[in-house]
Amino acid sequence: MRQPRAILWATAGAVTLGFLITLEITARRYGLPGPITNQAQEVITAPKSGPLLYASMALMMVVLTWRQRFIAAGAAIGIDLAFFLVRWAADAKMMFGNGALWVMLGCAVIAVTRRTGPERTLLLKGVGLGLLLVAGRKTGDTWLLITSKTRPAVLDQYVATADHALGNPSWLAGRLVKATGTIGTHVLDYVYIQLAVAAVAVTLYQLRNVAAERRFPRHHLVRTFLAIGLLGPAIYMIFPVVGPVFAYGTGAFGTGGEHWAIANLWPHTPPPLTAPHPVTYDDITPRNCMPSLHTAWATAIFIHTRKAPRTLQYAGTFWLIATLSATLGFGYHYGADLIAGVVFALTTEAALRAHERQWDRPGTQLVAYGITIFTALLISYRYLPMHMAKHPWISGPLLILAMTSVIYKYKQTTKHWELTTPEPTPAQQPQPQPQPA
Repeated sequence: MRQPRAILWATAGAVTLGFLITLEITARRYGLPGPITNQAQEVITAPKSGPLLYASMALMMVVLTWRQRFIAAGAAIGIDLAFFLVRWAADAKMMFGNGALWVMLGCAVIAVTRRTGPERTLLLKGVGLGLLLVAGRKTGDTWLLITSKTRPAVLDQYVATADHALGNPSWLAGRLVKATGTIGTHVLDYVYIQLAVAAVAVTLYQLRNVAAERRFPRHHLVRTFLAIGLLGPAIYMIFPVVGPVFAYGTGAFGTGGEHWAIANLWPHTPPPLTAPHPVTYDDITPRNCMPSLHTAWATAIFIHTRKAPRTLQYAGTFWLIATLSATLGFGYHYGADLIAGVVFALTTEAALRAHERQWDRPGTQLVAYGITIFTALLISYRYLPMHMAKHPWISGPLLILAMTSVIYKYKQTTKHWELTTPEPTPAQQPQPQPQPA
């Protein structure tokens, strides 16, 4: 059993490394640094996201004892203070996070040179989990740059036309967010930006017993997050969309999107109902709308907090509602994107759970159904938008019904899994192992 698992881990590592190298080469062809270069630079230069690096270190520390956690956190803070003083003296860009990255890399070195057997494996898994979250962010950033360089034409008119069936929710939400003033805008902006940190908070609860049991659970939120982030950008390449604030407005924070916009309409005037066609856009703005991955990630957080304490359940519900409000209210997404994002998240989560259950019949049927509905959504957005817009009282409810059917089937399948999974006997319960000093 151990050898096949080792082969599986080696294969997964080789595929991941090959994927990162491919992205690096592709980015270089367009004169851009790739994910490997960007991550290597953050060993010394100011990181793009300090909170993400510290959240990643927190994930890594689930395999450590409390004494080791205090040492690791103290070392990270000390290193960041040293970097802070140097940057302050040199009048350079200020940002924290280098210390967290150094500690994760240091733990990897300790695992290879000072640990053996299961202790080495567990520590390497912890480091890998933390670095995977960082690598996922860098990979996503590179993917977005590639979409802007390789997909000059966008399909926003198609999605905006289809969105008439839903009542143009982005235009309505945009006006509502503006009416809330700066307080509402800042709250939603923080929720939107710190989605990964919220995911780490939920994952820390799920992994709270790793240090005692000396093993990871079979499934947790980070796996779903990484799978969504890996698969989602491939859909961007098939269905490139920039979003209402860019295609029909002035761009995010008034960044000059009006030079490329179809018309300056968002959020006050709904787009006219005309035959859609591809529109050329700039080579900077990411084509990252279809599906809405922020919606998919927020949905994953919501799902994984349903078995958590009540506080986390409330937090997961709040994060989902706030994320949906932000994606629409800031003009980053159309309503059709959100429906596709929910279906995408449930299908991805179902696939990961079905894999853990050896692809039993209910899991296979659920994944096949989710893929079918998601494909049907994309096809209808691309080839039937005018029909949808002209018959909103039929097509709108059908879109909601399609999403609801996936939610219902997911809930029924997971309930079946819970009822058919036997409770572990005392002999099957993981036995705590002595912790290292």
